[in-house]
Amino acid sequence: MNIIDESGILAISTRLQRLSDQLRKDGTLIYKAFNIDFEPKWFPVIYTLHHKPEISVVELAAEIGYAHPSTISLLKELEKEKLIESKKDANDERKRLLKLSSKGRALVTRMQPVWLAMTDALKELTDTQNNLMKAIDEVEEQFAMKGFYERVKRKI
Repeated sequence: MNIIDESGILAISTRLQRLSDQLRKDGTLIYKAFNIDFEPKWFPVIYTLHHKPEISVVELAAEIGYAHPSTISLLKELEKEKLIESKKDANDERKRLLKLSSKGRALVTRMQPVWLAMTDALKELTDTQNNLMKAIDEVEEQFAMKGFYERVKRKI
């Protein structure tokens, strides 16, 4: 065991980052193994547009829980790859509406069986004695009520 693992809850951010990095790295390998040219960081946008066929940039950012600048950065990459398309909203020209392109829809069709296999494998990893997703949901609910900063500030 290393010092970070020994530090317990204090290193939760580091350990979650480590898990995230491993999942993304393996996700990249999985997509490559199935000859799918796809970056795991694109997943939240592509998956959301698959389920919500037309959505504004602001709505998408809220849906995936990313800051507007981070969302814009991902959208630029996906537009460059021709996986998404955008158009101005007919009712509000300040709004940009997003949707999957035909290339993006075809990619999703190819990825769906892979997503099923990934879901099964992730369940094996997370549904042992402790349900990781339930724990994440609980922590996110607590964050919504009061953030980490506010909680620490209260104790000092």
